[in-house]
Amino acid sequence: MDNRLTSARIKEIRSLQQKKFRAETSLFVVEGEKMVQEALSSGFEVDSVWRREEIGEVNMSRISSLSSPSPILAVLKQKNYSPEDIDLKKGGLYLLLDGVKDPGNMGTIIRLADWFGASAVFCSEDCVELYNPKTVQSTMGAIFRVKVCYSPLKHVIEIAEEKGIHAFGTFLDGQPVSEGFYRGIAPGGLVVLGSESFGISQTVSALIPKERHILIPSYDKEGKVLKAGSGSESLNVATACAAILSLIRAR
Repeated sequence: MDNRLTSARIKEIRSLQQKKFRAETSLFVVEGEKMVQEALSSGFEVDSVWRREEIGEVNMSRISSLSSPSPILAVLKQKNYSPEDIDLKKGGLYLLLDGVKDPGNMGTIIRLADWFGASAVFCSEDCVELYNPKTVQSTMGAIFRVKVCYSPLKHVIEIAEEKGIHAFGTFLDGQPVSEGFYRGIAPGGLVVLGSESFGISQTVSALIPKERHILIPSYDKEGKVLKAGSGSESLNVATACAAILSLIRAR
């Protein structure tokens, strides 16, 4: 490993801010003392580690993607999982993300998966990239503990159904959780969350029976459940994910 910070090396590290070069090199960047510490103990292969005290403030600014560069930055090899790498088990809890585009939402959902003990996160191929710097930072280290797999969700759902593991989706026509509908999903299953703008795609919706449509209800000021469409149009997808996982694990 060559740890000399040459001009070519600076250019290479900076290029990892772009998806094209992350894909070509299978490398990604982690910044921040806590994040790098977790990375170094995670089992991810380390390409290089750069410390401000060793390379100087100016050089750290040149390789960092943050407005206020941290004292340490690491370049790591990506881990990319296939559906076959993840053993779907009855009783396991799995998240399926369909077209989630915002890196902050993606990172927060991975963090929530870690917090609530989800076994894996499956992403449709049009989701935002896992190793996008904003996604990585938003996971707050959960990226090193949660398996994230990009795959057609239809394939994942079909594999799960063969094992008797059912998929539940968040829909505006779903059964409110206040009616105890989550008794059917506890302690595990597949929970499908749709994109911020369009919800769950038609291809994936067709695989989820109406009786497995679920809804986080909204309430009026007296605490009564409102009819769908009476309040705010929808919740942020990461916020919805937090509510769903909390309700599932509370049972």
